[in-house]
Amino acid sequence: MAHANAALTPRHRLKLARAVVEDGWSISYAAAVFNVPWPTANRWVQRYLIGGPAAMEDRSSRPHSCPRRTPAPVVRKVVHLRWKKRLGPVAIAGVLGMPASTVHAVLKRCRLNRLTHVDRATGEPIRRYEHDHPGSLIHVDVKKLGNIPDGGGWRYTGRVQGKRNRAATPGKPRNAHHNPKMGTAFVHTVIDDHSRIAYAETHDDETAATAIAVLRRAVAWFAARGVTVQRVLSDNGSAYRSHAWRDACTELGITPKRTRPYRPQTNGKIERFHRTLADGWAYRRMFTSESARRKALPAWLHEYNHHRPHTAIGKQAPITRLTNLPGQYS
Repeated sequence: MAHANAALTPRHRLKLARAVVEDGWSISYAAAVFNVPWPTANRWVQRYLIGGPAAMEDRSSRPHSCPRRTPAPVVRKVVHLRWKKRLGPVAIAGVLGMPASTVHAVLKRCRLNRLTHVDRATGEPIRRYEHDHPGSLIHVDVKKLGNIPDGGGWRYTGRVQGKRNRAATPGKPRNAHHNPKMGTAFVHTVIDDHSRIAYAETHDDETAATAIAVLRRAVAWFAARGVTVQRVLSDNGSAYRSHAWRDACTELGITPKRTRPYRPQTNGKIERFHRTLADGWAYRRMFTSESARRKALPAWLHEYNHHRPHTAIGKQAPITRLTNLPGQYS
């Protein structure tokens, strides 16, 4: 194989072979001129005589046959045990009566040597997809977060002080144990499948009316950035199964789609966004009130869309997948 310090690249091999065959040089003289051993010069001359200039290129070192290769039926058994039972090389080797090193080689060749390559819930290979242009598909979902009491939540103040802050927060109803109920913040999130551009709003409920209002504003927000929404993918929550949601999508010219029940992986992009949302905004620092956390959401979304590198799109910010936008890189 040719490398940086190779004495003979394909171009120089051709020069050597033509010097011997066409110009009448001796192999010994050509070897001395090109500073290579006589057998090397002779090998390229013989290849040139047989195959011409095309024979000067590198050849694969892969053997023509491998009689001791693991038979295909055995490979299928190894893959089946990996997919369905998520067994490791040692366990599979014990079941099939073969060396663990061979099992590992088979799994590596089939790209199943790491369990991260396999769906942990079903044992099926992970199927990744991405639509080819912005707006072709958007994902919608709701992230539920417990409201923060005045003074800070228990994650930063500790359990004891957190309970005191809950009790001191005014205007909160109490449960049967006379403990204050802080309530839930419902973060309605929308993310574009191709660009990963995200839109989010925080509300006090997840009803169909709220979800529809968020969708309308999100569609207008995307339209202002030159993106026309064509499809929307959601889970099977009551808001997304309602007739009102269906009618709103029809009015907006959007095709509604839903994931298979008990299959959140289909909506995996927004599920992963929720984890980033929690780490980067909801629990990133101490907030002394719920209103303070909600006010910090727009700034974090701008950071996510315009500046944060996204590993799934080549470590670029999501906004870079939209072009010719005013203030795109601000």
